Order: sequence, then structure tokens, then C-alpha cells
Amino acid sequence: MGKNKFHDGPGPSQRQLRVGELIRRTLSEVLARGDVHDPELNSMSITVGEVRTSPDLRIATAYVLPLGGKGQEDVVALLARNKGELRRLVSKKLALKFAPDLRFQLDETFDRMDDTRRMLDQDSVRRDLEK
Repeated sequence: MGKNKFHDGPGPSQRQLRVGELIRRTLSEVLARGDVHDPELNSMSITVGEVRTSPDLRIATAYVLPLGGKGQEDVVALLARNKGELRRLVSKKLALKFAPDLRFQLDETFDRMDDTRRMLDQDSVRRDLEK
């Protein structure tokens, strides 16, 4: 197979980004509608911030966070418990050769943004930025 001359570097390819976004939208839709047969999971509002796929598109890692941030420990366990049904529902809506194996992790993006804001609000950093 020839090397893609438009993509060099360790970052994800355009196909990985496109498929990840399709999985994110579909997974968000499935969770919002409550299509899963788990009352505990359906009672939670879950935000799917990002989905990253492996280069062969067989593994999709979804970064999730419960709305309001409460129950962070429980949400990953609930999603992992229902990952077979979620995989089936997502793959039914997507036209992919293989249904990707879904994995779930907490989305820490908002925590990192808060830390960055706190750091930029420090007087010493603000003084350095003004120079």
C-alpha cells in the first residue's frame, strides 16, 4: 500500500476524524433517545465530547461526561456494561465494514480548560503576557 502523501505525522487521518465524528453523533443520539434497555443509563444525561478511532477503525474510544459532572465514576461503568448493545445500535446506523469496539473514558477537557484559565489569571503569568 502506498503512503498517503497528504498526511504525514503522528496525528489522525482525515478518515479517522470523519468516522470518529460520525460515531460521536450517532452515540450521542442513541444515548439522548434512550434506546438502550438499561433504566440506570437512560436516567442519566451524558455528553459525548469526542470519539477517537484507531488507524484501522476497529477501536473507538469515546470521551464522555455526565451532564453536571455528577456520577462520573458510574457513567463509565454503565456504558461499559452496555457496550455490546451500544455497539450494535451504532453500527446499525453507520455503514462501516466493521463495527468498532467501543471503549469509554472520562472527558477531562473541561478540567484542563479550568486549570488553564486559573493559570492565566495568575498575576505573574499576566505580567509576562503583557511584555
